[in-house]
Amino acid sequence: MRFERSAPATLAEWEAVWAKTSLPAGMWLDGEWNAALDGSVATLVTPRDGSDLTVVPAGRAEDVDRAVAGARRAFEAGTWSRLPPRERGDVLLRWADLMEEHREELALLIALEMGKPAATAWAVEVRTSIGLVRWYGELADKLMDESPRGRPDSVAIVSREPLGVVAAITPWNFPMTLSCFKVPAALVAGNSVVLKPASQTPLSMLRVAELGSRAGLPDGVFQVVTGSGPVIGDALARHRGVDTLSFTGSPAVGARLLRAAGESNLKPVALELGGKSPNLIFEDVDDLDAAMDTAAWAIAFNSGQMCTAGSRLLVHASLHDEVVAGVTERLAAVRAGDPLDPSTEFGPLATRRHREDVAAEIRRGRESGARLVLGSEEIPGGPGFHLPPAVFTGVSPGDRLAQHEIFGPVLSVLSFHDEDEAIVIANHSDYGLGASVWTGSLRRAHQVSRRIVAGTVWVNCFEEGDASVPFGGRKLSGHGADKSVHGLDKFTALKTTWMAL
Repeated sequence: MRFERSAPATLAEWEAVWAKTSLPAGMWLDGEWNAALDGSVATLVTPRDGSDLTVVPAGRAEDVDRAVAGARRAFEAGTWSRLPPRERGDVLLRWADLMEEHREELALLIALEMGKPAATAWAVEVRTSIGLVRWYGELADKLMDESPRGRPDSVAIVSREPLGVVAAITPWNFPMTLSCFKVPAALVAGNSVVLKPASQTPLSMLRVAELGSRAGLPDGVFQVVTGSGPVIGDALARHRGVDTLSFTGSPAVGARLLRAAGESNLKPVALELGGKSPNLIFEDVDDLDAAMDTAAWAIAFNSGQMCTAGSRLLVHASLHDEVVAGVTERLAAVRAGDPLDPSTEFGPLATRRHREDVAAEIRRGRESGARLVLGSEEIPGGPGFHLPPAVFTGVSPGDRLAQHEIFGPVLSVLSFHDEDEAIVIANHSDYGLGASVWTGSLRRAHQVSRRIVAGTVWVNCFEEGDASVPFGGRKLSGHGADKSVHGLDKFTALKTTWMAL
């Protein structure tokens, strides 16, 4: 079932969607809404204007116990884990259709909870999430086991089995997309899943979980528990009833989760962490305007709150001044405003505290001696947690501006003179998530992309890809892969069955 329609086209139309939307107010456990066992709640604040949005349960360790126990019961019952793969896939396909049917509502929830423009959420985040659920649904019965050939006296079968209970912890910057990187892959493999969304942005995935039950997910197969990261995340990492954990977030939290898992049942922990992605523009670039358009987009999209944000712009010295002028002009023209207004291109930052942290990094960069050619650390007036883009030049590879993941709309421009220097600067980072190379040379495209240490390298583009290719990082950007067939690896265990004939 596919739905062909356009997004709401005016602020009034988005406000009408909000008027008829009821906000989730509970955890989704065992197929129904639940309060925290002790009744605790947390208030969600919308970055749209800083007002209170709603309250959700503030779970504790006992709520994690309840969620994991329900997921384990569902797994052992076999109503999902032993269901024929095609039938699991059909449930995911129905789920994708329901998400499409509720696309405006889901985009609205994202806009309200984290400030992404609703039109962008509708066109990018919700569309991508639906596509991921549908892709894994279509993949369900197309996975094959192995059987080594040429053994006259025996048969060997190498099969992949679901692990059991999967815990997934996801961040606030793409609350649906990064959850859908993990959840449908884990489910289609036959696992039960306990999702802990970011405490700031649980609403969209709570609604998605409810739609999953309507699509046919058995009770307990997909649980969503809400609460703070230090409480719920630590409890999931230490829980002996959790068989594996997949996390997207900061390196510091990833390290804590690894320690907690090591101190409990040694569950594997897959990590997708931060980034400081280099965007390299060589002197032989074919389309400099496209490169400058994309460089501006790569730091402004989602208000710079992306682990893959192109926050380091490396430019050949012969193009430096032209590129700085062009990118600065484009960023200065980005339209900031109400995330429910379809004309808004640049929404507020997700929280008041995060805006203050980003502003402090701009101030620190200016005081370090780098040249601030666009933007300011001053907090603008008006509603919402807005902060305009900032651009620095005169940045050295070892400067904090070039090393620290600011996670906001702050661009550092560095120059290079030849290919070897460009690669040294690009790799001079603790991170290795994404990178981009702009060149008209096929040789350079191949050789530079191979020498850059990153999980993904885009050539003459940025942030492109679909569900068929893996996404993951190197170094402090983590390990393991989301998306694609490889996204199933961390949610399954290899079993060898050897039969003597």
